[in-house]
Amino acid sequence: MGKAAAPCGGSSGIVSFLTAVPCLSCKPQPAAERRMSDQGKGSASTTAGAPAPGSDTYKGWLFKWTNYLKGYQRRWFVLSNGLLSYYRTQAEMAHTCRGTINLATAHIDTEDACNIVLSSGGRTYHLKAGSEVERQRWVTALELAKAKAIRMMHDQSDESGDEEPTSQSDRSEIQGTLKTLASKLDDLSTCNDLIAKHGAALQRSLSELEGLRVPVEGGEKIKAVNERATLFRITSNAMINACRDFLDLAETHSRRWQRALQYEREQRIHLEETIEQLAKQHNSLERAWREAPTLAANTPAAPTIDKAGNDRPQKGEASDEDEDTEYFDAMEDSPAFITVTAADHTQHRRSVSNLSGASGGHPNDWNQEDHVSPSCNDSSGKELQPRRRRRSRIPDKPNYSLNLWSIMKNCIGKELSKIPMPVNFNEPLSMLQRLTEDLEYHELLDRAAKCDSSLEQMCYVAAFSVSSYSTTVHRTAKPFNPLLGETYELDRLEEYGYRSLCEQVSHHPPAAAHHVLSRRGWTLWQEITIASKFRGKYLSIMPLGAIHLQFHSSGNHYVWRKVTSTVHNIIVGKLWIDQSGDIDIVNHRTKETCQLKFSPYSYFSRDVPRKVTGVVTDSDGQAHYILSGTWDDKIESAKIVQSTRGGSGSEGKQKTVYQTLSPKLLWKKYPLPENAENMYHFSSLALTLNEPEEGVGPTDSRLRPDQRLMEAGRWDEANVEKQRLEEKQRAVRRRREAEASDALDEGREYEGYQPVWFQKRKDSLTGETSFVYKGGYWEAKERQDWSLCPEIF
Repeated sequence: MGKAAAPCGGSSGIVSFLTAVPCLSCKPQPAAERRMSDQGKGSASTTAGAPAPGSDTYKGWLFKWTNYLKGYQRRWFVLSNGLLSYYRTQAEMAHTCRGTINLATAHIDTEDACNIVLSSGGRTYHLKAGSEVERQRWVTALELAKAKAIRMMHDQSDESGDEEPTSQSDRSEIQGTLKTLASKLDDLSTCNDLIAKHGAALQRSLSELEGLRVPVEGGEKIKAVNERATLFRITSNAMINACRDFLDLAETHSRRWQRALQYEREQRIHLEETIEQLAKQHNSLERAWREAPTLAANTPAAPTIDKAGNDRPQKGEASDEDEDTEYFDAMEDSPAFITVTAADHTQHRRSVSNLSGASGGHPNDWNQEDHVSPSCNDSSGKELQPRRRRRSRIPDKPNYSLNLWSIMKNCIGKELSKIPMPVNFNEPLSMLQRLTEDLEYHELLDRAAKCDSSLEQMCYVAAFSVSSYSTTVHRTAKPFNPLLGETYELDRLEEYGYRSLCEQVSHHPPAAAHHVLSRRGWTLWQEITIASKFRGKYLSIMPLGAIHLQFHSSGNHYVWRKVTSTVHNIIVGKLWIDQSGDIDIVNHRTKETCQLKFSPYSYFSRDVPRKVTGVVTDSDGQAHYILSGTWDDKIESAKIVQSTRGGSGSEGKQKTVYQTLSPKLLWKKYPLPENAENMYHFSSLALTLNEPEEGVGPTDSRLRPDQRLMEAGRWDEANVEKQRLEEKQRAVRRRREAEASDALDEGREYEGYQPVWFQKRKDSLTGETSFVYKGGYWEAKERQDWSLCPEIF
């Protein structure tokens, strides 16, 4: 389907958009039509008084291709400072920019007599002028602006006539710096003259001394002094010549340095203006969203800011003016299979992605024959009530305002763990405590340990791997980076039958080791290294390392890895988090597998947001269970009773049709506590993680002073304490590096830092080397002997 072309006349041709007749070229017009076209140029092209092409700014009306429903739409374009921006109206220039292309990297093409195509990276503008003459004016202006932008980028010494002048304060600072340098050069020149003058006077005095009649011994002394004066004069002349060369070189390059400094300051100002413009645009979009209740009611449950913050793949540029158009012809990541329930497969066929919303998830049906063995039929709630009453509240989060951009703009591309962040971006928990939160739904593993079938056990293990993400849906704050040697214990032996221990085993890269032993038949251990990158618009968090789970009675050993977490709208808008990627769970004893897919959120998808789908297969690759749901709510399982090869999908791929029993609930998220939005959106377990306890190790995260101060709402004091702890850690690292250097000089080995409770071992199944628990912590706690613990706080 071709683009609906705008007529080559003026605005009077807008009516013909509805006919969608393509205009392949601009043909000669009759005289009458030509006069009408000339009258319409005032509205369809540049306005009266617009600067000529080649000047600093060029403005005017052009028609821009939006989509196949709307065709070309009339937009106001502004070419300035090497950037082409457009607006719906001239009034929008004060608050809302609809899009911008940098001409320095843009490709300019002309399809026919009236069309202009601009492309830069993945962004393309299809534009149409009102006439061939107007098209040529724009092309000339764009080519000149592109040439200037390229010159500015590659040769900073050239004059940049299309740049905006620097602010008065920046210009004054530059002039002040140059004036100081000029003063110092004048002082150097004066010293040069003085050295030459006094050197000549010294030489004359020595010559006069030689002419006097003095004893022989005195003559020898005068001769020696004269020789030394000659050496001094030669050295002084060399220094004077070097200073003169430096002065000439400085004067030659001072102009270039001044321009380079001015260019950098202008770039900074332009970037700050762009950020401010984005903030205004976001606010206006949020207001528009709130004022359209009917549109909000018909939109799938997803972060509202997603519409303003995400780039959407479509023809041309994806701007907010195209938000009212839905596209369903390019579905991404559609399921590779179709499920049909055995009871009504002749009437209803639905995708696995809709099962979580279609079924109510009845846990009482789990004792149905042929679906799950009776040994797995336990209640979905927690088996025992806690014997100890734990806290259910923490102090409310203070309302501290902070300019995120002022801190983050210098952090693009850096490791997040190496950036000194104030506690304003943190939550009062450490990464070790966040790692322990994986155990919130430990009862899934308790139930899995009782299963006779390893395939049914795999379903519970898969639900457990998904449940660890349920606490992250609102948790966009950053946990504290643990100090090297910091530990965290969670002793729930009497209440739930397990004990958990974490230790920070490496600082660069940051790595934490975790070990959990349960009396109910399972052991879990993992070593997680967090790789995080700030990309400007979003933050990617990539956990590296494998998670191991072993059941004592059967010996089934499961291994899997975590998916990537992405925090969107870092600079502008409301933060929201998404999980995406695949989890492959492998039972290394039976070779059975489960493939889970976390679908990234897409505005164009008809599926529920945060969707998770999976298939449990045996060692021969035959599917036995279908898993479906969302990572922030629930996971269901459906037993496959028959599978057949189905017809081709939308992409021509043949899909497998699975006939299943009704889906049954595996896992359901617990509701958040009351007032959770003011308590960092902590779950019931998270609220207890930092609760003070007696008898814990001196390196436990509960005892970390900056974290305790932040939880109490004393953020200013927490920032000071955080800086002290980090400086103390850096001093210890410098001392350790000095010891390693001394050992190297002396030719002896230096062991380096070794964790207290974990040691490196090679896993016999995966072949990977990781830190595993070597024992001793709980015995030391029983004796209250913490002599092995370093002093880190």
